[in-house]
Amino acid sequence: MDVKCAQLLPSVCTVLADPRSPVSDDTCLEKLLDWFKTLTNTVPSLLLLEENPCLTELILAVLRQEELDPGILSFVLRLTGILAQTEASFQRLQQGEVVFGAFGEAGPLGSALWEDMSIRSGWVQGAYTMLQHYSAFQFLCNSGALDVIFTLQGDRSLFVASGANRLLARMLIFSVQSEPSRLLSTKDCDWPACARMIMARVEESLQSRAASRVQHSLKLLTTLFEHSQDAWTEVLWSWIADTVGSLLTEEPVLAGHSLVDLFLNMARSPAFSSPECSLWRLVALALKNLSPAQAGPLALGLLKLEACPQAIKTQSLTVLVLPMSCICRSVSDSVDFPGLLEGPPSNAAPVESVLSSRSSCVSLLCQSLAYLEEIQCLACASVDFPHKPLLHSVVTILQFCVGLAVPVSALGVSVGKILIGCFRVQRAALGLLGVLSRWAALTHGEATERVFDILLVYLKSPDTSPTVLKKAFQAALKWLRSVLEPSSSTEDFERHKQFNRDLLPVLQKRLCSPSWEIRDSSLEYLTLSLKCLRGQEWFCRDLLSSEVPALVGGLLDDLESYVRASAVKASGQLSLVTSVGSEMPSLENNGGHKEAGVGTRLLEILSTDPEGFPRRAVISVFLDWLREGHPEVLADPEQFIAGAIQAARADLDWEVKLTGLELAAVFAAQTFGRFGLLEGSRTACPSSAGGSACPSELLQTFCRVKLLEFLFGALHDCDRPVAQKACQILQVVKSKICKDSCLEQERRLEQDATAGTEEEPQGASPSVLALPFGDSAERSFQDADSLLLTLETIDLEGLQRSLDVSSDHLEQSPRSLLQDILSAAGNKEENEADCY
Repeated sequence: MDVKCAQLLPSVCTVLADPRSPVSDDTCLEKLLDWFKTLTNTVPSLLLLEENPCLTELILAVLRQEELDPGILSFVLRLTGILAQTEASFQRLQQGEVVFGAFGEAGPLGSALWEDMSIRSGWVQGAYTMLQHYSAFQFLCNSGALDVIFTLQGDRSLFVASGANRLLARMLIFSVQSEPSRLLSTKDCDWPACARMIMARVEESLQSRAASRVQHSLKLLTTLFEHSQDAWTEVLWSWIADTVGSLLTEEPVLAGHSLVDLFLNMARSPAFSSPECSLWRLVALALKNLSPAQAGPLALGLLKLEACPQAIKTQSLTVLVLPMSCICRSVSDSVDFPGLLEGPPSNAAPVESVLSSRSSCVSLLCQSLAYLEEIQCLACASVDFPHKPLLHSVVTILQFCVGLAVPVSALGVSVGKILIGCFRVQRAALGLLGVLSRWAALTHGEATERVFDILLVYLKSPDTSPTVLKKAFQAALKWLRSVLEPSSSTEDFERHKQFNRDLLPVLQKRLCSPSWEIRDSSLEYLTLSLKCLRGQEWFCRDLLSSEVPALVGGLLDDLESYVRASAVKASGQLSLVTSVGSEMPSLENNGGHKEAGVGTRLLEILSTDPEGFPRRAVISVFLDWLREGHPEVLADPEQFIAGAIQAARADLDWEVKLTGLELAAVFAAQTFGRFGLLEGSRTACPSSAGGSACPSELLQTFCRVKLLEFLFGALHDCDRPVAQKACQILQVVKSKICKDSCLEQERRLEQDATAGTEEEPQGASPSVLALPFGDSAERSFQDADSLLLTLETIDLEGLQRSLDVSSDHLEQSPRSLLQDILSAAGNKEENEADCY
């Protein structure tokens, strides 16, 4: 413990023990506990108690008070648990009757304070932390704590009940592990007494068929198997497996969600990984007998497990696709899921019953669609996925939602009434439809055509909500990318070309929508599709012959800042597509900005737009242009960079500055390349023997665009990420320009900085604080020799270390915490003064 903290701790303990000065800020107590947890990880608890007797005095003083603050008592209970988590410290506290006063009958257990939830929570957490050794285990067993913990399992506070489950599980684990010489078997008499008692309660609760008691026992078993994966857990499971299995034969199944949690926790344990384990028999029974809503999460969890038997994975996938099969068969009887559902499913009745109910149909479909979307990317779900019939069923659901499906059964009629206009199902189905594009090569032909048809329906429909339209655009974009894959057929590619041509007038209409969300989603789709289809001449011709470019240019002045930002990104991509590596006419000649280039218009937005989103978009576009060689950049790189840097430097948004610094870094790297300073190479300083003029010319280039002025200014920025980024870039610049004449000085500065960092950093290094400002700075930043001298002398490595230290390192220190508690207590009378 820090010496200053050791000096402050007795006074803090006195304040905490004084009932006349309650601590109003509970976060101080939580931070104190965190500090003590950290201390006990590095300092033996017994030594902590011996060197700081005030801790024991605090605990006893609080426990002896008649009128207690619940928050302080809860704190003391948890602190006692932390200090008593080693055998030696526990014995010391036990001698002073501290442990008995905190966790025994003489403590809060027998007082009216037990009604306070925070006291019960503190007792459970303290006991859990203390239970690290056999002495603590014996104490809890002999003090009657087991009955208390069983009672707390059903506490009205879920936080307390969860803590009691964890504590009970730890006691069971400790009981078994504390007597390893015993041969554990399924016979009660062979188990340690505490374990026997706990398991007898569990078995009794499971057999009671009382929903709350069953749920408590299942949660205990779930916690047990989560925290212990030893071989003895398999023996314990064989003891109660039949009792748990009998729950699955009930109608309806009791505590189904708790059974799902239990089975999944067990399935993750190596102790139950054997395919012959009885667990899998019960899992198969659960997938069959649980309600569709409960079986879905179990099926998803099992499909994520590599160790799951293949038959169980197949059954799990069947559970998820069964609702989709029922939907398909409500409009046709010809769709099968090969390997899963061939012909009418025999167990479809419960699912059809759920789908026929308005209150449950939407929830089940959204769950199934979301789970099927999630498992598409799972490498461990090694089952034959029925992509084509699943795609057919998703399209059918989307048709139901817009009234295009033709039902052939009573179920279909009912589903049609429920799903019409249901945006929740539309969003979920479009999400799965987009993911299924990964297997477009397996579902080509008529299936692809149906996908494009239904997407156009949603994109054209005036009834499509903005959130659903966004999902439709995202799905269309994914299918666009899939069709561009080499494995795609020519027929599918032609279909997609036609889809894009049909979409252009829709896009024009959407860009004029009164809803800003729709305008924004349309611009986002356009930007991303431009990135995908760059180099496709047919797309560029179709796009430039439409009104889309002019509409995008108009949206640069939209009233909504999000739309302006998206319009900026779309304009940047349009300009790239029509300018870089293409014989297409430029954007200015196709409805774009004719009076000035797109770059000039975007620079104006960067300098004048009152909102941050458009300005961030502009600087990101400029970064893309610089990297990809946009003609406006290549025409005069220095003028382009100078304008962008000047605007970013004056911006108050830290994200704009950060991207502006990235722009400066890319320009610097490109400049190094032009001067022959490749990656890893350096030149000597002009002052060194054999030096060249290269650094001076390079610095002159940086002076003309005011790049170093921007970087040095950013070192003082109040936003730490900006200063850190500027420091990193300057280190790269320095490494390229200075070497031999600077190395010795850099070593000396680094040694000085290292010595300085042993003390608490107070801010930027002196060499940075001494940088010129005002008129002198303007002159210095335009002079290559002055800049070179500054680069040689500045301690960038030391500054980097200072910047890497959190700005609140002092405020977050234990010393500061103790001082705050004392200050609050000292100012109590002042704080209570009337503010009128």
